[in-house]
Amino acid sequence: MATINSTVISGSHAIPALEPLLSGKRQLLLVTDANIVRLDAVAQIRSLLANDGRQVTLIDNVPAEPGHHDVSTLVKRVADLNVEMVIGIGGGSVLDVAKLLSVLCHPASPTLDAMLAGEKPLHRVTSVLIPATAGTGSEATPNAILAIPEQNTKVGIISPVLLPDYVALLPELTTSMPAHIASSTGIDALCHLIECFTATIANPISDNAALIGLQKLLKNIEASVNEPNNLLAKLEMLWASYYGGVAINHAGTHLVHALSYPLGGRYHLPHGVANAILLAPCMKVVRPHAVNKFAQVWDLLPDADRTLSAEEKSFALVEYFSALVKRLNLPDNLATLGVPSTDLSALADAALNVKRLMNNAPCQVSHDDVKAIYQTLFPELITKGVNHE
Repeated sequence: MATINSTVISGSHAIPALEPLLSGKRQLLLVTDANIVRLDAVAQIRSLLANDGRQVTLIDNVPAEPGHHDVSTLVKRVADLNVEMVIGIGGGSVLDVAKLLSVLCHPASPTLDAMLAGEKPLHRVTSVLIPATAGTGSEATPNAILAIPEQNTKVGIISPVLLPDYVALLPELTTSMPAHIASSTGIDALCHLIECFTATIANPISDNAALIGLQKLLKNIEASVNEPNNLLAKLEMLWASYYGGVAINHAGTHLVHALSYPLGGRYHLPHGVANAILLAPCMKVVRPHAVNKFAQVWDLLPDADRTLSAEEKSFALVEYFSALVKRLNLPDNLATLGVPSTDLSALADAALNVKRLMNNAPCQVSHDDVKAIYQTLFPELITKGVNHE
């Protein structure tokens, strides 16, 4: 758990509000990717950064799943610059790399290898994080995730020093997101919020953040996907994602994320898609252990029937999650994504090995329980009643 001291700027047409943050800074590092850098809003930000003779070094090739070699290469590229501020604009991967570079550009910081080995950073240069998707909440977490290809795994560097000085939630940056990206990242944010709200280590701070985020998300996720130029819905989704990051900071995810990790690592399924597929099946398992909390979330739905009992509301919420994924045109089974049903046991083994997240779940699940969740995602197994060992 870390205290978030970031200053947040938000709103449509708020790009000029970034100007005062740059006072006294001469050497800036802008981190983004090849898609985001082409956006009109990013062009406006780049122009603002370069005002008054400021020097802006651009990194626009952050890969979708950055590894430690990628970051090491970037560190060498900027080693001779006296970087005073790092600005990250993009999705979770870009923001994670920007957070790491804000530390690694400070002369008193440990090397990347030392941080991967467990040494904690104590310093960073000034950082500004600007999310271009509404899902990861990376701008509000002290985590940076890197792939370690040699070990076919990912490692998280976690330190409160990674939290940025400033966050800017600018809805214009998210209007060009394709519908399937807006949907999957939105469901990722939903998973963050509902999992943190029901985690074993949930607390008043994380609960408050989760409920605020859920209220915003449930009212706006479909409008943000179906009306890409609806700046209010886009802004509310950015806030929902931000509150998801805050909730992670003070609690943590559990079952959905634990089961999605093997799907990303082994089959390279997009994180939000894997979460979307798993949301309803996992929440069905969680439901009996979180009836009252599920009922609270149900009451946040704009058209919720509040005359239902808490038990009825909890069942209805699970059905809502299932229907929402379908309405957003996201996949609801693994067979269509090329995952073989013969891998059920291996998937269950891998998910159970994510002990940090499994320990957060409000219920204990066995190998058979996890395998049964995965099995519901293969229509042919449901039809045939097959149980792969």
